[in-house]
Amino acid sequence: MTASPLASSLIAPDQGTVVTKALLRAAEELGVTARALAPVIGVSEATVSRMKKDGFALAPDTKPFELAVLFVRLFRSLDAIVGGDPQVARAWLSNANQALDGRPIDRIRTITGLLDVVAYLD
Repeated sequence: MTASPLASSLIAPDQGTVVTKALLRAAEELGVTARALAPVIGVSEATVSRMKKDGFALAPDTKPFELAVLFVRLFRSLDAIVGGDPQVARAWLSNANQALDGRPIDRIRTITGLLDVVAYLD
């Protein structure tokens, strides 16, 4: 027996809500402020604030949604490497890295930089 579409929507939140919550939790764990997160996902600081306060969710199949997925992937990879230690993860993100030619927190402000950091961690 399968659940009706209405029942399924009541049980599982939509992708936008899940990714938005994961993004905000990852940013919090990494100590990334709304001001620093906004350019990473290509939205305004006010939009990040709405995501935190009003439950605004990123829409699937949009550029900010896809960039948020990459940021969450970055967090998951880094978290696995540092053994779940948020202080070490924060330090890694904010310190210069020769292989990345700069600080990861600065590199992730561009799509190319975000992709480079994710590839480096993978």
